[in-house]
Amino acid sequence: MSPEGAANVAVAVAESVQYQGRKASRYGSEQRRQLILDAAMRIVVRDGVRGVRHRAVAAEAGVPLSATTYYFKDIDDLLNDTFAQYVERSAAFMAKLWQGTEGKLRYLVAKGDGSQRARAVLADEIAEMTADYLQHQMLTRREHLMAEQAFHQAALFNPRLAVLVRSHQQIFLQGAGQIFEVLGSRQPQQDAKVLTAIIGRMEYQALLDGAQPEADNDRLAILTRYMHLVLAAL
Repeated sequence: MSPEGAANVAVAVAESVQYQGRKASRYGSEQRRQLILDAAMRIVVRDGVRGVRHRAVAAEAGVPLSATTYYFKDIDDLLNDTFAQYVERSAAFMAKLWQGTEGKLRYLVAKGDGSQRARAVLADEIAEMTADYLQHQMLTRREHLMAEQAFHQAALFNPRLAVLVRSHQQIFLQGAGQIFEVLGSRQPQQDAKVLTAIIGRMEYQALLDGAQPEADNDRLAILTRYMHLVLAAL
């Protein structure tokens, strides 16, 4: 993977997102369409996907009911475009994240001498970076994670949402794979799948339990153990 590989995957995903609803024809109508999508997202975060109904979204957005049915012929189109926008914005966020992470990782690897002690220090540093990322997610992007969980559940019954969910998952998986390639893993994609599974489980648990200082320590301990196991095998 090239140095910009993971970031490029994120950009490609953002560019591939397809909206199903009626396109806005002028600036004013685009603003109204955006109000509807933002309102639908707030309802997903607050009430779950089942709370998204034309009447509820119109009331939340402060627009006539006819506006929601004009842009979105059915709830499936509205849900698809709401999550499509989330994926697009998330891809842009992740592209910047991977670009910054790449340089820092290469610096951490380069300053070590390849010894067992150096690998242990590196494992601690990467575990701490990952734990900091999770804490940042919970502090600044909790609503995004709530929406993500809701859409992931809905995708089990909605094939169109499932396509978007898989694209969204690919962004994080490729980025994690890049991390392990930089570290010299023999199986970077397998290691990436394990790490993303761990992070996904931790995000869900943090959303479920709320802020708990002891949970931060537990997450760091688990991530540290995993990174030590991976780097010890190199």
